Amino acid sequence: MKRAFDVLVAAFALAALAPVILAVALLVRWRLGTPVLFRQRRGGYRGAPFDVLKFRTMSDERDERGSLLPDAVRLGGLGKVLRETSLDELPQLWNVLRGDMSLVGPRPLTYVYMPLYSPQQARRHEVRPGITGWAQVNGRNRLTWPERFEYDVWYVDHQSLALDLKILALTALRVFRREGISSEGEATSPEFTGNGPSA
Repeated sequence: MKRAFDVLVAAFALAALAPVILAVALLVRWRLGTPVLFRQRRGGYRGAPFDVLKFRTMSDERDERGSLLPDAVRLGGLGKVLRETSLDELPQLWNVLRGDMSLVGPRPLTYVYMPLYSPQQARRHEVRPGITGWAQVNGRNRLTWPERFEYDVWYVDHQSLALDLKILALTALRVFRREGISSEGEATSPEFTGNGPSA
């Protein structure tokens, strides 16, 4: 049931939002150049790696040594708007159609984090990752890493179509209010370093 719901909604959304997706792609191409899409290897269902798709939101500005400047510097006006409105996430509807992701589930995190999870935190991979999730509607990037993982595992244990519909409705509200876009002092959120004192 969940997979059929994901496919139907993602296909409808891609068709309905095609003009918006095209407009965003043209804006990114004009303001930030190519590539228009950002791809990153992330951990998926049962820990399997996949490439998540997002609209690019950062420039390639580098310092005199050729190193990329901090995220906060490379995130320009267009990038901020795309993130605040979550328009940068629209290409993930294709990930949903492909079966890499679900509409609702724990957010997929970079694959380099895989060895850092505790056994309890790793339970977040017992379901497909989602475009939005229980953690996203309960604080998003303002949550600490332990809080996020607690919400993720709670979702794994309580998932249902009714809960998914509730999360989708709350997501629309959070996006409208532009809540939880970033952690304090960060362009998005701090790096996860494992389960030591800084985690």
